[in-house]
Amino acid sequence: MRILFVADGRSPTALNWISHIVDQGHEVHLASTYACRPDINLVSLNIIPVAFSRADGIHTGRQSASLVRRFTSASLRTRLRQWLGPLTIPPAATRLQSLINDLQPDLIHAMRIPFEGMLAARAAREMNTPLLISVWGNDFTLHAKSTPLMAAYTRRALQRADGLHTDTKRDQKLAHHWGWAQKKPAIVLPGGGGIQPDIFFPPSTPSTDLVIINPRGLRAYIRNDTFFAAIPLVLEKVPDAHFLCPAMQGQPQAKRWLQKYDIAHAVELLPIQSRTQMAGLFRRAQIAVSISDHDGTPNTLLEAMACGCFPIAGDLESLREWITLGQNGLLVNPGDSRALADAILQALAQPDLRNQAVQHNFHLVAERAELTTVMAQAQQFYSKLAHK
Repeated sequence: MRILFVADGRSPTALNWISHIVDQGHEVHLASTYACRPDINLVSLNIIPVAFSRADGIHTGRQSASLVRRFTSASLRTRLRQWLGPLTIPPAATRLQSLINDLQPDLIHAMRIPFEGMLAARAAREMNTPLLISVWGNDFTLHAKSTPLMAAYTRRALQRADGLHTDTKRDQKLAHHWGWAQKKPAIVLPGGGGIQPDIFFPPSTPSTDLVIINPRGLRAYIRNDTFFAAIPLVLEKVPDAHFLCPAMQGQPQAKRWLQKYDIAHAVELLPIQSRTQMAGLFRRAQIAVSISDHDGTPNTLLEAMACGCFPIAGDLESLREWITLGQNGLLVNPGDSRALADAILQALAQPDLRNQAVQHNFHLVAERAELTTVMAQAQQFYSKLAHK
């Protein structure tokens, strides 16, 4: 099958999914909205920037782009993209339309609605090529209703799509509000393609170190303000606690929080980690903290659970699909640092609760998110949409 992905080619979530499709022997092409050099055996790679993705210097290495990130917050960049990003879709869609005409794919798979799904829907609006759109955790709850244009483009994307992939049941329900026809095929699967049990597994000897990991990095919808404010409250009771923060090394905002709360001695700001490195960090930690205002099913949550970390997350409908309060994790108000600190202290003080969760979560992930099972279902869904 010839498949054209429209995705952020830097995203670990997208790359994990795409790499597994490549491994299945399909002819895979990628139209990336960001400059990238993915280590995947693609047949072709095209860069089609949209919503000012040229100005994002996370992986481009350009000094001017890096300066944009240094002097603007994640929240401000998100708001600018929400208001002005839709205006960049028509010219980008013209380029993508030309690529589609050249490739003649059996299926187009756009990974997330803003702005990849919006772009693909506009480019393929007068074509018969089947379009599958993946919805990521905050597409509906954060972005769709943010501005009138974002709302309009969200509806157009869902109206054009032939298939829908979400990582939560909640987003299946929300999709109908945004114009998704109930009779069209839809599927619920983890967004990154599932968990590899040969990488993410519990330690043979559980760690006794009092380590808490926050794997989410700096994003507009992640409540790192709550997380860092909770750290001194935890240290008051457990001064030996140690906090790991991947993908935050060198980030000015993270450094300011360390200085504000005088907690640099207890916190490691780490660089971006590979999946194997993340698995090692999860096995080293007792607790994984995932606090956000908007979320679907974070890949890092499933990875942490597979590695035996006790999860503490924001009390959101999507996360309640995975975590039962007090049974296999804890849920807190995302804006309440005291509640988060209390949850961390509770988990540290109750090894029986953590041990109970390890077994529960291991079986839960194996049943609902194991890579082989997930990708087999994805393959069947692809075939259904492409009539292959």
